[in-house]
Amino acid sequence: MRRSLLLGAFAAAAVVLAQPTPTTAAGDAAGFVNQIEAQGVQALNLPPAQRAARFRQLFQANFDVPEISQFVLGRYRTSFTPQQEQEFSNVFQEFTARAYAEKLQAYQGATYRVTGTRDMNGATVVSSEVNRTNGPPVKVDWHLVDRSGRFLVSDVVVDGVSMKVTERNEFAGIIQRNNNNPSTIIAVLRQQLQQGGVSGSSTVPRR
Repeated sequence: MRRSLLLGAFAAAAVVLAQPTPTTAAGDAAGFVNQIEAQGVQALNLPPAQRAARFRQLFQANFDVPEISQFVLGRYRTSFTPQQEQEFSNVFQEFTARAYAEKLQAYQGATYRVTGTRDMNGATVVSSEVNRTNGPPVKVDWHLVDRSGRFLVSDVVVDGVSMKVTERNEFAGIIQRNNNNPSTIIAVLRQQLQQGGVSGSSTVPRR
């Protein structure tokens, strides 16, 4: 899952200290992204446990978590009971927070700037550029949706690669390697969390 974690690391770094923005005016989309990118830089000085906790809180507040959770499950979602779907959403949020917090330091010292805004399929896409101290610039597209009068992030596309599409493909691979049993994705993510990391086995533990 290394690729999606690296992609998601930028999203985590940019959103950690953001507060929900109660507006969806087109002219404010760039300001919303500019704000969360600028404030996110400050979180890189937090200890690892605090980074994970802060991202978990604000991932819930600033990302469209229900839609993202459903998307990454893909076609397997129809096999879940409502209880399993909620359980997956909970462990997915914890796993994402832990994983991204571990990768935040790669963006320490980076600077951010918004480069443009456009409409796409009912969403507002804000393009930005991340200038790192230890690598080439990274192009980022933030996909924002209107949810009850405020922006939420529905996807982050890093150098042309969608974070949520990458995660959906990787989760599908885990399910396929575990006898095509969709519920095993919950056990796999829980196992990795219990082991204190996010890069453990992609096979459900045998009982």
